[in-house]
Amino acid sequence: MREAVLVTAGAARDASARAAAGLRARGLVPGDRVVLLTTGSPDYLAVALGAVLTGVGPVPLDPALTPAERAPLLADADPSLVLDSPAALRGVLDDADGPVELASAPRVRPMHYTSGTPGLPMGVFSGLLDEASATALLADERDFWVIDADDRHIVASPLHHSAPLRFSVTTLLAGGSVVLPGAFDARTWADAVRTYHPTTGFVVPAHLSRLLETGMPAMESFRLLAHAGAACPEPVKRATIDAVGERTLWEFYGSTEGQFTACRSDAWLARPGTVGRARPGRELHLDGDGHLWCRVPQFARFEYWRDPERTAAAWRGESFTVGDLGRVDDDGYVYLDGRREDLVISGGVNVYPAEVESALVELDGVQEAAVFGVPDERWGHRVCAAIIGDADEHALEEWSRSHLAPAKRPKQFVRVESLPRTTTGKVRRLDLPALLGLTGPPGEDGGA
Repeated sequence: MREAVLVTAGAARDASARAAAGLRARGLVPGDRVVLLTTGSPDYLAVALGAVLTGVGPVPLDPALTPAERAPLLADADPSLVLDSPAALRGVLDDADGPVELASAPRVRPMHYTSGTPGLPMGVFSGLLDEASATALLADERDFWVIDADDRHIVASPLHHSAPLRFSVTTLLAGGSVVLPGAFDARTWADAVRTYHPTTGFVVPAHLSRLLETGMPAMESFRLLAHAGAACPEPVKRATIDAVGERTLWEFYGSTEGQFTACRSDAWLARPGTVGRARPGRELHLDGDGHLWCRVPQFARFEYWRDPERTAAAWRGESFTVGDLGRVDDDGYVYLDGRREDLVISGGVNVYPAEVESALVELDGVQEAAVFGVPDERWGHRVCAAIIGDADEHALEEWSRSHLAPAKRPKQFVRVESLPRTTTGKVRRLDLPALLGLTGPPGEDGGA
């Protein structure tokens, strides 16, 4: 069994200074981008931290991306450096050529890619931040969660995801420490809790389900356990509250683009289903179609990398939307509709049906594909695909393995003669689970 690693603030500060010097030695300057295409580790944190504190933008990418998925993202990001192995990360630290002055707060946000559509996903880009904006952005996260030097944060999700990287960086800059147990395994994570007694953690509902299945460890050390990334099944939520405590378990709603709401579990128990009220400095409202918009401070603004059209569509004045539907009650509590045809959240990972469909129809024997989510106790939703064509299941699975990262690969393929459509010809993805009888685990619901 692998052992967790503890990263202290002092060690991270020293390593990030070396990483910053190594990036400088390779010619990177503020405004440049460095792609991180490897698994999380202390060196990963050091390079990410050294980059943001000197104005170099990290671009975290999933190391499980296939070559076909990587190539267009690398071309779009236009990085000055790609680090695609643990040895490459270590090489940056070893290239340090002298002291580098680090800012006290990140001068740039990591550029995560999101919202895959036919074509490229979009890079969420903050640009270089001035000192006042950088300080305000760091304080916004640190002060809301009351993160300080006494905190010890435990990681569950991969560091290429926005929330775990943000919590880790914020904790280290506050003088706290970070526990890295490696790729999530419920028993290993629980052992790390028993060994290191973390005070904060971030998880997705799939993590909570697995922890409850294997036996939730004693959680007395936690003052904050936050979950997000997908709707949490009510039985899982209530069982976790029982194990952790209603004042310790929090849920928040947000996206790579920005943070919207937060909700402690005592508020959720009074209003089951809510994702909370607007975080400080935010204002929420709905448009006429029920889309949720969030007004944010200037320091939290973003644009979509090299895509002014999609940037303009996302913003109205000081407010932006990611297309989620919901409602806001009279007390300001938000309830999400959850019915988005363009997004399936599986195991806390955003999967965009159009991106998967675009890959599948490139296979000979696939005339059309419609990708959708089916509720799943373990994953929240599992990715499924309805296929028109004569490609067999083996060919579909092989093609998926070579063209799609694991989270995007359909767990079920269902052959159909036609797809349900609106009067304008748009495929009704949300209708497919019921029409195809897909409601339970594969093999128990009439699916393929």
